[in-house]
Formats: sequence, structure tokens, C-alpha cells
Amino acid sequence: MERLKAITEDFLRLELRNAQPETYYVPEGKILTPAAREYLQQRKIKIAKGEPPEAAPAEPAAPAAPAPAAAPAAAAAPTAKYRDHETGAFYMEKPEHMTQLFGNELVTKNHPRILFRGKLDSLQAMVVLDQALIAADGNQKLVDDLGSILDNLREMMRCDVLDETYCRQTIIGLTHQELRERSHNPQKFFGIKQMLLPDYTMGRDYALLNQLRAAVRETEVAAATAFLTGSKCTRPDIMEELNRLSSALHIMMCMYLAGMYRKEDGRT
Repeated sequence: MERLKAITEDFLRLELRNAQPETYYVPEGKILTPAAREYLQQRKIKIAKGEPPEAAPAEPAAPAAPAPAAAPAAAAAPTAKYRDHETGAFYMEKPEHMTQLFGNELVTKNHPRILFRGKLDSLQAMVVLDQALIAADGNQKLVDDLGSILDNLREMMRCDVLDETYCRQTIIGLTHQELRERSHNPQKFFGIKQMLLPDYTMGRDYALLNQLRAAVRETEVAAATAFLTGSKCTRPDIMEELNRLSSALHIMMCMYLAGMYRKEDGRT
């Protein structure tokens, strides 16, 4: 069912800034916010539902002298810049407690979609920091694979903000199917036992990769909160990609232990 559209006090102040009608008519399908209703009452403007009545036709009259010049027409009602995504209310300016979901649609800053984007933003920041730390030691292959992770995260953010379908097919040079196969059988592909518990003796870079893997899982939970309603998922493309990203980081951890990220001097 289509949401009701609310008329806010901000909208009324602009619409009636040059007018003082006796009655304000609320169109069908729209409602007044409590603040808007109070504003009309303060200005002693009556409130009614529906369209204003049409003026009765004037009776024929004798020809008269030319009328004086008509008064300037009333200013057109202002066009709202923003719309509340949840309630349908209109705003002329963006309230500080709200932010854009997409286009001119606003939601509160603690909306599940915004919380998900915050997690996604933090995750990208972690990848960049890890790249800086690892690049200082000259492990370019590991930096490059983290760059692939970062590219996919940025594309995910872009697709969410623009409400586009996520279409990338590879991460760290592997298809989704290849990622799944290697993540489920690291012994076959890397000679590494599955589900090794991380330990500080495995090295700093391994610990950084594990931290990123856990952060991807946290972001996946935030995405589930944002995109799942019961068993219905509105963004299966994003949910699938987050699952593959955690698989990619698990694979990178296995590659690290298998010595596949050795630097030119032979050290990992």
C-alpha cells in the first residue's frame, strides 16, 4: 500500500508565507504532522479535508467601466527538496538528524541501511590502513590482493547508494565458484588444514587478514539487518558478495600460511 504523504510545518511556512487563508484544505491521501496542525491553529486557520470548494458563478451584470489592473498572482507553492523515505513527509531543508538514502529520499542516521553503510565505510578504512602497514615491508602481492578486496567493497557501496545491482564476478582473480571451492577445501589447494585458530605466532600480516575477515562478517550481519524482512531479502546480490569476500580473506590467510605471499627476500 502506498505510504501517506505528510505535510510538515516547514512546508506550510513556505506555502503560506504570502497568504492568510480562512481554511487550509488537506488533499486526500495526505496528512498534517502534529507541528503543522499546531502552526495552522496558531495562525487561526481552519483545517478541512479535500479540495477547496469552487466559487459560485457570478450573476450577469450590466457593462461596467474597465476594471483596474489585476493584482499580482499569488506565488506558486514551493517545491519540497526532500522526502522522508519512511513517512512520505516533505522537507524544504535536510534536518540534521537525517541523511540521504538515495536521490532526495531521507532517513534517520540510525536507519539500518545507514548503519550498514557505516560498517562498509569502516571496513574500507581498515583495508587501506592494512595496505599501508604491509606496503612498508614490501609485500606487494599481498597489498595488491587487498586492493582487489577494497575495489569490491567500494563497488558495493556505489551500488547500494545508487540502488544498482552488483555485477562483479571475481575477487583476487577468482570467480565465486573458485572462491567457494578453495575456501571449503584448503587442504587440497594450499596444503593447509581447515579452521586453524589464529595465533600471534603466525605473524602480524596474518593477524591483520583475520581481523578483516571478522570485520566482513560483522558487515554481513549489518547487511542482513538492513536487507532482510522475515525470509525475504531485498539485496541478495550484496549478501552473496559479502559471503564471498569473507571466503576470499579466508583463502588469503591460507595462502599466507602456505608461503604464497613471500617477498623477494623469501620472507612472508
